[in-house]
Amino acid sequence: MYGPGVQPGGLAIATIRCMWAGMNSFSFSLHAESGQARTGVISTPRGEIRTPAFMPVGTAATVKAMLPESVRETGADILLGNTYHLMLRPTAERIAKLGGLHKFMNWERPILTDSGGFQVMSLAGLRKLNEQGVTFKSHIDGSKHELTPERSMEIQKLLGSDIVMCFDECPALPATDKEVAESMRLSMRWAARSKEAFGDRPGHALFGIMQGGVTPELREESAKALQEIGFDGYAVGGLAVGEGQEAMFGVLDYAPGYLPKDRPRYLMGVGKPDDIVGAVKRGIDMMDCVLPSRSGRTGQVWTRYGFLNIKNARHQDDPRPIDENCTCPTCRNYSRAYLHHVFRSQEIISSMLLTWHNLHYYQEIMAGMREAIAAGRFDTWETEFHAQRAQGDIEQL
Repeated sequence: MYGPGVQPGGLAIATIRCMWAGMNSFSFSLHAESGQARTGVISTPRGEIRTPAFMPVGTAATVKAMLPESVRETGADILLGNTYHLMLRPTAERIAKLGGLHKFMNWERPILTDSGGFQVMSLAGLRKLNEQGVTFKSHIDGSKHELTPERSMEIQKLLGSDIVMCFDECPALPATDKEVAESMRLSMRWAARSKEAFGDRPGHALFGIMQGGVTPELREESAKALQEIGFDGYAVGGLAVGEGQEAMFGVLDYAPGYLPKDRPRYLMGVGKPDDIVGAVKRGIDMMDCVLPSRSGRTGQVWTRYGFLNIKNARHQDDPRPIDENCTCPTCRNYSRAYLHHVFRSQEIISSMLLTWHNLHYYQEIMAGMREAIAAGRFDTWETEFHAQRAQGDIEQL
């Protein structure tokens, strides 16, 4: 259905509502555009996901150093779980017996699970790949496992995730054009098998994953193959794997345009604040990355004024918060001096407070972009975002 509308910024757009699966209660509504940037809502039986959306990563059924309710308080609408790690420990079968991943980890809102393909790729010498799938040895105990499109779909069904990713093979860059092409075409054959194995699951969505490296012709071929199969959403895979930001943005300048406008577009494994803003500018709706939580555990802090290391001695006598304009509990209640102290003392609260701040800041970026897109002023917002970050951290006392 199409309904004309005019946003406050004077941008005339069409609100696209897609209920492409009949009685399926998974849908995507595109509300506004500003340039290529888009804002809308993904609706699932477990709640709405405002886009652009950043998904904190809960690899092993937990966002490290955070309670689920604290993650929600940062503004997160959806979490990402990891098929590879959960299939090994505690196993998908055990989670299913205990009521599914949502109940297991006390997160009742939407969950997206990746297929396990990226983690298996990173095992390198521990894996063996063929047309059927991948056999690999567990990094935990060396036990042997096989992951195929069918097994990946089975695991994600056992977990009960709301958005399921098709099983793909992601080559590390740099790679030859031949290697990238062969890998992409294998992934497309696996995508077809994933769709068949996924079956009819009302209320659950299956996303296809575009591959093709940094070659436009291969990306276009991949996008066409995926659309012939037909998916509820589409991911841009095979980026943030060593190609650098310039090359990544080069791909994003054209790749989202190969995908249907009426389906969510998900950029996997990205990234730093600049990466996220650049991706949204180019038409991406969803992202995930371990960076804000991993950084929090290592004393690295992301702010509207750039990046700082709380372990540096300059903070040890500073009574000011990380960011006086930030509303997160860390900035409202704790000084840089305290945060420096607990990090240096290796206190658990350090990881908790710094991770909370980082996740809050990431969600603040997403909220700012959603508002700017709705007002038709994304370009202005982006200019202000970069100018503010270029100021750098506050002067040392």
